[in-house]
Amino acid sequence: MAIIFNRFKNAISAFMGRDPTTVPYYEYGSGSAYRPAPRLSTNTLRSIVTSVYNQIAVDAAAIDIKHVRLEEEKYKETIYDSLNRVLSKEANIDQTGRKLIQYAVLSMLDEGVVALIPTLADVSDIFNEHPNKIYEVRVAKIVEWFPRHIRVEVYNDLTGQPVQLVYKKEICPIIENPFYNIMNEPNSTAKRLMKVLGQLDKTNESNSAGKLDLIIQLPYTIKSEARRKQAEMRRTEIEKQLTGSQYGIAYTDATEHIVQLNRSLENNLWEQAEKLKDDLFNQLGFSQSIFDGTADEKTMLNYYNRTIEPILTTITEEIERKWLTTTATSQGQAIKFFRDPFKLVPVAQIAEIADKFTRNEIMTSNEMRSVMGLRPANDPKADELRNSNLNHPDEKLELQQQNSKSTNNLEKEETE
Repeated sequence: MAIIFNRFKNAISAFMGRDPTTVPYYEYGSGSAYRPAPRLSTNTLRSIVTSVYNQIAVDAAAIDIKHVRLEEEKYKETIYDSLNRVLSKEANIDQTGRKLIQYAVLSMLDEGVVALIPTLADVSDIFNEHPNKIYEVRVAKIVEWFPRHIRVEVYNDLTGQPVQLVYKKEICPIIENPFYNIMNEPNSTAKRLMKVLGQLDKTNESNSAGKLDLIIQLPYTIKSEARRKQAEMRRTEIEKQLTGSQYGIAYTDATEHIVQLNRSLENNLWEQAEKLKDDLFNQLGFSQSIFDGTADEKTMLNYYNRTIEPILTTITEEIERKWLTTTATSQGQAIKFFRDPFKLVPVAQIAEIADKFTRNEIMTSNEMRSVMGLRPANDPKADELRNSNLNHPDEKLELQQQNSKSTNNLEKEETE
């Protein structure tokens, strides 16, 4: 009873009018029905290219980006500081680190180039001074270029509205699309595909606009003004019959003929769209099987090496160049991305891989258990790089000592 009493005494409900939940509505700031996320351009939003961009952005964000320390160009440890938290945990009040990378890649593929700007850091002039610690970061659209500065448009989480700010280039990582010539050039493959798809949409809208597109052949020639008026009256009469009928039925004279023209015209727009889509997929190392989840290991490896790796390399190199000082770099600090190699491995192969990795002393038993989502074992040997099929040198010495001790005991018993 005491526990229940303390619970109701100290707890505060979100649905009760008790402090500190009672805040006047106007103190929250200006509101909006739209979430603070980048919006794609109209042409991109209405085409299949949106699905490609989104798939690439999601796959790129699924790979961990960390602030690490290297030793002889090899990974030594992860540096758990504010920058690592921004990249892996919390980028700002609205986004996690993973969502930040997803939005950055999605905006980069659409715009061609974006900027990552620090919005909260340990400097007095965040627009011109290089920060030592960065606490919040947002994706910004570059609206104007200067020799050593950029003007960006970014969401302001204090007012809830987009604002334009000017930053030094040396402070903001500027992420340029490595596939710019394929996606963002005016006559690139992606732009041509979006143009053809737009033409297809217009054709479909025209065909489904509710028009009958009929030609009525009257039993007399229309040369005089009186005949034209008579033909116009006949056309109006048929329109009234169709619109006034519940099922859209009209009648004509036996001498009149009606020709319907609303059948789709023969064109090669769809063939052009299919050809451009295949060209875009081939140039990006993409395939339809990646969409529907039937891609094999070789296809996924090719996709990660040709598409995801260049994007992540561009991001990490630019962050390392702008946000890590020369002193930090000389101390072995770096920004690296790590992909889990076991994500695409079937369960049937896990046991074989675990045996090879532990037997060749590549991973410990507990590291393999963490990959499979199991709790670490309490056995100290599970944290050692060792081949369980072979005896350890200490174990050999201990075994020899036990054998010699047992032999001495046997000789002693025989002597007695």
